[in-house]
Amino acid sequence: MAGFSSILSISRLSPLITPLRFKRYTGLGFKCQAGSSPQMDSDSTKKGSLSQMDSDSTKKGSLSQMDSDLTQKKGSLSGISSYTLSAALAGLGLLETGYLSYLKLTNSNAFCPIGGGSCGDVLDSDYSFVFGIPLPLIGMVAYSAVTLLSLQQLGIFSIPGVNKTDSQLLLIGTATSMATASAYFLYLLSTKFEGTSCSYCLISAFISFTLLFLLLMDYGLEKIGKSLGLQLAVAGMVIAALTNTYSSITPQSTSAEEFTLERYETEITKESTPFAIALAKHLHSIGAKMYGAFWCSHCNEQKEMFGKEAVKILDYVECFPDGAGKGRTMAVDCAVVGIEGFPTWVIKDQVLSGEQDLNTLADASGFVYQDNKPS
Repeated sequence: MAGFSSILSISRLSPLITPLRFKRYTGLGFKCQAGSSPQMDSDSTKKGSLSQMDSDSTKKGSLSQMDSDLTQKKGSLSGISSYTLSAALAGLGLLETGYLSYLKLTNSNAFCPIGGGSCGDVLDSDYSFVFGIPLPLIGMVAYSAVTLLSLQQLGIFSIPGVNKTDSQLLLIGTATSMATASAYFLYLLSTKFEGTSCSYCLISAFISFTLLFLLLMDYGLEKIGKSLGLQLAVAGMVIAALTNTYSSITPQSTSAEEFTLERYETEITKESTPFAIALAKHLHSIGAKMYGAFWCSHCNEQKEMFGKEAVKILDYVECFPDGAGKGRTMAVDCAVVGIEGFPTWVIKDQVLSGEQDLNTLADASGFVYQDNKPS
């Protein structure tokens, strides 16, 4: 019975003995060590897997957040969005082309701070029209489009029927056409108008190139590669259209080495006002001088402002007394002053380039006559 009871006791304890594992222990043979049951191992493994999944999920969330942050920062320059900069630049271009469009529509002369009359010669040339449309008007449309599309990308303005993806493509296409046209006009300026300067042309080119750079930087290399064919097609169409427009213009050489022009006098027909005569006398008394060229239309228009009586009183310096062209050089008096364009006024060490109205000349010379208003 005792043996049978022992057997029963051992059989009852066997479930408890089963989980026990034996491990060799240095110097003492085997050591009895409690181990986990298969069920416990399975649960632990599952918990480890869940913990690993949670860890992976956390990492993925962090990466997603980083991607989101990078996406928000993409296309920014010093914290300013590329679309904010493009809207601002396009607005500046809109002001410039609006001013030039006003001059075209009113047939007025542009104020040329650099280059004198040569700037106006470029703006009034046959190359200032495309298919009979004044170039500044086309520029206004282009800059307006860039401004509105940039505002849509910023979420400030919405164009009906155009989503942000479409507006981004339209922005790239418009900026590409503008930069291409600017490059073409810079080529014309250097070849057809050699020796002249046009500050408005250079400003417009700078704005166009900067706009394209900003928008391409925001667009990304991968997208640029996909739309490169479209950009090349747009650039090709712009070049073809401009070349077709200007192909009928008769080339006019502006190089002094290819022609000779004898000096001639242009008759002044306008009667001088008392104000103009008094101003001319004052300018003469203080040593003010007007530097001009006989072939310069703006110089003749400046003389017409004074009238035929007053212009005889002015100290006028002809910079090409022996004619212009091959073998003819500018007068030393003009070269010393450093004339950049005609006409140029030197009044009390002030240099005024380009055509000036009488009130401006009066202010610059300190002349006061009847509240500084022409009679």
